[in-house]
Amino acid sequence: MKILALATLLFFNVMALCADNILQDAINRAPQGSILKLPAGVYKGSVIIDKPLSIIGEGEGVIIDGENNGTVIKVLSSFVTLKNLKIINSGNQHETIDAAITMSNASQCEISNCIIDDCLFGIDLQMVHNSIIANNYISSKDVDLGLRGDGLRLWYSNDNIIKGNSLVKSRDMVVWYSHGNEIIENYGKNNRYSLHFMYAGKNLIKNNRYELNSVGIFFMYSQDSIAIGNIVKSSQGATGMGIGLKDVSNFTIKDNTVLYCAQGIYIDRSPFEPDTHNWIENNKILYNSEAMHFHSLSENNVIKNNIVAGNIEDIVNDSRGSKTNENEIALNYWDNYEGFDRDHDGIGDTPHKVYQYADQLWMYDSDVKFFYGSPVISLLNFLAKLAPFTKPLFLMEDDKPRVSKIF
Repeated sequence: MKILALATLLFFNVMALCADNILQDAINRAPQGSILKLPAGVYKGSVIIDKPLSIIGEGEGVIIDGENNGTVIKVLSSFVTLKNLKIINSGNQHETIDAAITMSNASQCEISNCIIDDCLFGIDLQMVHNSIIANNYISSKDVDLGLRGDGLRLWYSNDNIIKGNSLVKSRDMVVWYSHGNEIIENYGKNNRYSLHFMYAGKNLIKNNRYELNSVGIFFMYSQDSIAIGNIVKSSQGATGMGIGLKDVSNFTIKDNTVLYCAQGIYIDRSPFEPDTHNWIENNKILYNSEAMHFHSLSENNVIKNNIVAGNIEDIVNDSRGSKTNENEIALNYWDNYEGFDRDHDGIGDTPHKVYQYADQLWMYDSDVKFFYGSPVISLLNFLAKLAPFTKPLFLMEDDKPRVSKIF
């Protein structure tokens, strides 16, 4: 493999110094497998890479400026490495997915240690496999949330490692029709969906941290994935969501921490496939408005060994047919448990049962929900528990509630 400094490439033809796009000229002249080491400077103009090639910035201050026109770097080949670059000023057209980097029909590629700023979309992967996207900082245009582009997109892209990236003030990170990816130790802040899956399977989502987004992690129409060790904090807005499951099957949600969200864990028609389960275990669901929110038919979830504490509501059922009581719920710690442990085995002597009382009023009437959390609704709930004036709705039972947060 040849290692060519940019200055050496330009030496072969002095006229290249007058070219409109010096970097594209260097790429065109480089043999396959070359490594272009760029010295500090601003390289203006978008480029296309259509052969195996590495572009590596030497130190800080290597800037590729797309001049607000289209995508800055288009990669149309396997075995391409982009490293230590600052990429700025993509175009602003959503219909053409103007991005810092678009990579398509490729494998064995790497994008690492890059800073992406003032680009509508960040990194757009289309049918990219067995590649590494690591330690990049990605931010979108300075526009309203809904007008930003996605920070990182995987579309029909399998078996990639997405690790240590920071997405700040972009729109979403999306994983669509993409399988077998490892999404590890990433950070997201001030986005919409910090991580959104659709029609994706066998992905590992581990040790990521997301805060101050509209939604933390949302899974749709997917199966056979594991989310473990993630922290989702302060999802914003009246419906801010920590972890959402919609029409998903064979998921493991384990050892995650979800706190300060409107809805901690949202479950909608999951598991979806017959004779399947989802396992929601060993999570800390803390200080949310609603710890677990069930929507539509949701049964056969296994909910065990979780800590549920400091939430306004432990269980919310917003549709009468969701069958929350037909999930396997056991061995969780509930700070609202009102029983005793007289034999000191760590398990409550009586089951922990959750009913809906006066909160049925706001659950099914959006006008009444305006008063949710008010002293009036709290008083009605208290009175309803003393002397129910409507039949309370049974939601769930944990027949072996833990009485200690320490397992």
